Amino acid sequence: MIEVSSAQLQLWLTSFFWPFCRVLAYLMSDPILGHKNVSSQVKVGLAMLLAFLLAPNLPALPEVSLFSWAGLGVTVEQVLIGMSLGMVMRVTLAVVEMTGDICGMQMGLAFATFFSADTSTNSLVLSRYLGMITILMFLALDGHLMVLELLATTFKTLPIGHLRFDPNAWNLIARYGSTIFLTGLLLALPMVATLLIISLAMGILNRVSPQLTVFSVGFPLTLSVGLILLMVVMGDLGPFLASLLTNTLHFMQYLVDNMTLA
Repeated sequence: MIEVSSAQLQLWLTSFFWPFCRVLAYLMSDPILGHKNVSSQVKVGLAMLLAFLLAPNLPALPEVSLFSWAGLGVTVEQVLIGMSLGMVMRVTLAVVEMTGDICGMQMGLAFATFFSADTSTNSLVLSRYLGMITILMFLALDGHLMVLELLATTFKTLPIGHLRFDPNAWNLIARYGSTIFLTGLLLALPMVATLLIISLAMGILNRVSPQLTVFSVGFPLTLSVGLILLMVVMGDLGPFLASLLTNTLHFMQYLVDNMTLA
């Protein structure tokens, strides 16, 4: 008859539950793997599978009861680590969506919106279009596998229950949010600059010839030029997104390395 002691049962539970919390927190906060179109059952099942595979290779776990205040603190610790990595990915996707918002408003497509299930708000069509291209590019470059590999290595860099959080790590995440405006505007700059010149030219033309109905000409002109510029920008969008995703992975590794006090 096989007998299982309470200590062994405790070890098995903690070896599975705490990695499960970290992985699940990442999947729930990640905008790609944790997309709302992916059912919660799939996310939980994937987190359970990854936790089961990671459990035999974990470093030494703390001798803390799972059903105690210290065990609750370790659980919150795992959730914070997973959510912080997922937040970095969410910022990366927000860069491209902001580019679509800026370009769409400059082209006069601010009225072209539809309900987005993942954000529960109305979003511009161009923003969703660029967002889907980014997700497909991320999957084509095996970015999801790289992120899961990075998440697995965090259990050695940030062992369960044996770290002290560095408050500067949260400052790094907040500062990384500036990427939304900096990189998003950089990607939209060619289209914004060209459409701004067209708007200025239409304004001057309206002052010179008030009889000309500039407003009826300006909208189809900016829309047509915007679509042409969008076709031109698409040629360089692939290398730009690849560089953006590479920088994201580098920042995630930098964040993990600086998340604990020396």
